[in-house]
Amino acid sequence: MSTRFPLIIAGNWKQHHGPQQARTFISDWMSLSYQGSNQILLFPPALCAQALADALASALGSQQATHLEWGLQNSWTQKSGAFTGENSLAVAKEMGARWSLIGHSERRSLFGETDSLIKQKVEFALSESIRPIICIGETLQEREAGKTFEVLGRQISGALQDIKAEAFQNHPLVIAYEPVWAIGTGVVAKPEQVKEAHAWIHTFLNQLGQPNHQILYGGSVKADNAQELAAIPFVNGFLVGGASLEAKQFFQIAKAGD
Repeated sequence: MSTRFPLIIAGNWKQHHGPQQARTFISDWMSLSYQGSNQILLFPPALCAQALADALASALGSQQATHLEWGLQNSWTQKSGAFTGENSLAVAKEMGARWSLIGHSERRSLFGETDSLIKQKVEFALSESIRPIICIGETLQEREAGKTFEVLGRQISGALQDIKAEAFQNHPLVIAYEPVWAIGTGVVAKPEQVKEAHAWIHTFLNQLGQPNHQILYGGSVKADNAQELAAIPFVNGFLVGGASLEAKQFFQIAKAGD
């Protein structure tokens, strides 16, 4: 199955925003009084995660806060140890994190993350009761060479190797499809390209024995295209980059599909 609603609307701030900007974002978001049914996620830089967590904690109890959770952009495969510069999911969980991005294309291309390492990160996140969002996507060169589905299949299989469907009984497996050529470029995949990719991923996950899943689209998602994208079959939400940095703009995207 692939649940249509509620959508997951996730904002990846990347290396943007500091503590004060995080606090301002939460304040601005709360003033907008989101009343929709979608699940709203934020992925701040690790250095401002505590400020965001504190600001969010102070807003708990309101309707809009119940839909808003946060997670890490990157995490390591062990709770603690001699891993200079890495982020501990155990510590993030103690701070209130519920999610972790894993395998983002920038982690793969800039930091050399392999399918094997991504699998280890997924396994550890699940062991800590942190929900992973597994990012996949092809480069422009791979698409032009006709290797899109070969790449997506390898990335999905690698991340989920030996991970049984039972791991996603309580919560759906979440995959974020982000064609690398559309991330931060202003180029959005055409609706038929998104439809084709999401239908293929849906079928492939079923064939892998992972029927309980949601598939997010990422790649220059903005307020003016979110509604059209949300109407595409098997698009179960978005992973948003630049358009998630400002609360009012992200709010407009968050309303997609409601």
